[in-house]
Amino acid sequence: MPDPQQPPDGDESESDRRAANIFLVVAAVIFIGGGIWLANAMVDARHSQECFESGRRNCTTIDVPPSR
Repeated sequence: MPDPQQPPDGDESESDRRAANIFLVVAAVIFIGGGIWLANAMVDARHSQECFESGRRNCTTIDVPPSR
């Protein structure tokens, strides 16, 4: 007689569902983070393009390491 506590063969176990949920959450965080990064990169590119189109010359910032 099958045990009612054990899932029948072919059904997902608790650990399988937990692993799938963790994977989906990690994938969603990566996807959202990538979307935010891409949106910020596009905004920066648009600002640089607008600066160049207006005829200005020093539109990009130059990062200089601090002197010793």
